[in-house]
Amino acid sequence: MFEWKNIFRGMMIGISDLVPGVSGGTIAVILGIYDRLIAAISGFFSKKWKDYLGFLIPLAIGAILAVFLLSRLIKWLLEFYPQPTYFFFLGLIGGIIPYLFSKIDYKNTFKPAHYLVLVVSSIAIGSTTFFVERESHTIIETVTASSGLVFFFSGWIASMAMLLPGISGSFVLLLLGVYHSVIHAVAELNLLIILIVGAGVGVGLIVSSKIIRFLLKTLPVFTYAFIIGMVIGSIVVIFPGIENNIMLLIVSVVTFIAGFFVATFFGKMETNRNGKLS
Repeated sequence: MFEWKNIFRGMMIGISDLVPGVSGGTIAVILGIYDRLIAAISGFFSKKWKDYLGFLIPLAIGAILAVFLLSRLIKWLLEFYPQPTYFFFLGLIGGIIPYLFSKIDYKNTFKPAHYLVLVVSSIAIGSTTFFVERESHTIIETVTASSGLVFFFSGWIASMAMLLPGISGSFVLLLLGVYHSVIHAVAELNLLIILIVGAGVGVGLIVSSKIIRFLLKTLPVFTYAFIIGMVIGSIVVIFPGIENNIMLLIVSVVTFIAGFFVATFFGKMETNRNGKLS
């Protein structure tokens, strides 16, 4: 049975993957479907692949719709209103952190080693903000043998990041110097580049989903400590600074509150449905 409400969830994940610094994995956590998403992607590449179609197809439809329909809007928002846009995602992250701690029941499950993992992963993600200078604004519109390989492996690496909360696939593309080329290709419907990057994304999803699913099953508390640390660290990466403009600051506060409210709403809804991690 198809879960058509996943179209909305997929659109939110798709939007997040258009924004450098915002992780699709983080949005999946906020929506309360992270564990299911990892299990579904991993299980899709197994003998029971049909069992996951009802969950994945609507999700994929929503993500694809968001990428193709909203890429121009996101590009415009990031160009002209980056502060309010990023503050909305900061609100989402701020609102979901309490839910993550309650989901793992940290008061009863966390030991010093788990706090150490949380701190280390948080610092590791936060430190990636110092590598933004690697970004290249050169737009590649034609595919050669070398650029094709670059697009493929960039998609591969970025997709592995997409599944990890706190690590943005778009941010990885930014570090690899192909973000603007990929966004341009999507906005202009350059199908060849889109297909090459998409192939790389597909391969990366297969590999990373199986690894993450294994860790969630065998080391759930350590894995969640790592995930929470990455989510916290992403605050440093996403924070856009504050411009000297009172009206812009007011709008940013409003978007932050809106994001916080959305995350809190989904977190409470998911807690009421599933309770804490057992």
